[in-house]
Amino acid sequence: MEIFYSKDIEGDICRLDADESAHCIKVLRHRKGDIISVIDGTGNMMKCRLSVDSPKGAVAEIMETVPDWGGHPYRLHLAVCPTKNNDRYEWFAEKACEIGVDTIVPTTGDRSERKVFKTARIGKILVSAAKQSLKGAVPTVLEPMTVRDFILEYGQSDMESMSEGACPETDSVTETAERAGTLRLIAYCFEDGNHPRISIKEALENLPCSRQVRQDIYIMIGPEGDFSHEEAELALRYGFTPVHLGPSRLRTETAAVTAAEAVYFHFMQP
Repeated sequence: MEIFYSKDIEGDICRLDADESAHCIKVLRHRKGDIISVIDGTGNMMKCRLSVDSPKGAVAEIMETVPDWGGHPYRLHLAVCPTKNNDRYEWFAEKACEIGVDTIVPTTGDRSERKVFKTARIGKILVSAAKQSLKGAVPTVLEPMTVRDFILEYGQSDMESMSEGACPETDSVTETAERAGTLRLIAYCFEDGNHPRISIKEALENLPCSRQVRQDIYIMIGPEGDFSHEEAELALRYGFTPVHLGPSRLRTETAAVTAAEAVYFHFMQP
């Protein structure tokens, strides 16, 4: 199935940019009157009829729109520390998009070897991955932030949990998540006697698999040197649950893809 991408949509008119137009007209040899499929990056897939077959700026008339095309019944936000080798991070982003992710947040930690990260190139990779995997939505890539800033912005303090009626001493991870509508997980390699890690499967097992109530799931994956103990302690104070991804020690990019797969298989089970 040939899929094109456009952000230039006005009413029932869809315009392809120069790259998409050249691929549609010059490479695939589509002509005026042909029916093509176009995604808008926000979840919609549109059946369109070409009205202008210019390789520099093709234009099509929207005939039908399919919302939430290729979507998934959850909202997954992966905060992943950039790898020393940038190609590995791009590989993770591509595969996570194919599996199903909504937001990617590059985070820099105390032990990160890469402190500067540019997001421009990943955008094109994600568009290509969304088209290849038949998805109408292209994941959002946020600007890089520190691990601590991410925890403070997307975490939930004990006082906030109590105000929503959660009881940290008696509620399970998923009971608290179901009440708050959010599950927050942090994966690291070391053991903490006061806060034992559980498997990501256990953390996910009681979440409802419903498209009517989509859970927000935040998962933090550390750098090559792992999270520092101070970062882990801060995350726990702000509502993140410590998890492991099995007995193997995984590279950052492998751990991130494994986490995305765990969520995918949980929600796609019959």
